[in-house]
Amino acid sequence: MWEYLKKNIGYVERSPANATRKRVVRHRPSSARLQAVLSIRLPMNLIKSRKRVTDHGEVFTPAWLVEAMLDTVKGETERIDSRFLESACGSGNFLVPALKRKLAAVELKYEKSDFEKQHFALLAVMCMYGIEILPDNIAECRANMLDVLADYLDLSETDDLYRAAYYVLSQNLVHGDALTMRASDNQTITFAEWGYLGKGKFQRRDFRFDILTQMSAFSAEDSLFAHLGKHEIFTPHKTYPSMTVRELACAAPGEAPEEAV
Repeated sequence: MWEYLKKNIGYVERSPANATRKRVVRHRPSSARLQAVLSIRLPMNLIKSRKRVTDHGEVFTPAWLVEAMLDTVKGETERIDSRFLESACGSGNFLVPALKRKLAAVELKYEKSDFEKQHFALLAVMCMYGIEILPDNIAECRANMLDVLADYLDLSETDDLYRAAYYVLSQNLVHGDALTMRASDNQTITFAEWGYLGKGKFQRRDFRFDILTQMSAFSAEDSLFAHLGKHEIFTPHKTYPSMTVRELACAAPGEAPEEAV
């Protein structure tokens, strides 16, 4: 496949010097060439079935390309509290490697304190978001993310931290459609913003996805609403009392703790 792309479209294989593949277009491919590329049989690890490709356009991003793309924002992938949203997250092709990078940062910074390591590892999970239209994919994504955390901290399914992460992922990884901005139950997609307050306490605030997507337009310098600033426009949909790992573990999947008064 790569040799065909190299010959017909223009492609440079990765070298030890840059360790990434670079696509170089030497000429505009003809329609016939494009059709030939599209007809190439994709490796089975990039698709689940041809029917899913036809019905949903489902083709998974190869691991080498994921790592190369994450490298373009390397600093953010190594910042524990940076937030990532994958609007077509599949089974976690992007989110899982990004989480692994964050957990590596946790290990470097908090390896000497089990308490801090556990809580900042959970914060890393809290900062990962995804939307996926296919129900089996979103279930796999949640399971894959949970497995990464469990392997890192050697957690069992009965541990409070495991159950807390299970709850967080049920909120952060949404079964829905990013284009319509609605969940599978046709409700507006809402994301929980999590923050670590220290001393084992977490804060949650909920924001509507459709409003968040308007943030750049409202905050633009030449916008009619630029003088209002982000804070006055983009207020939380809900705010909750601070919560411990134990309290998060006790929250029922799909249900939020009691809203703050």
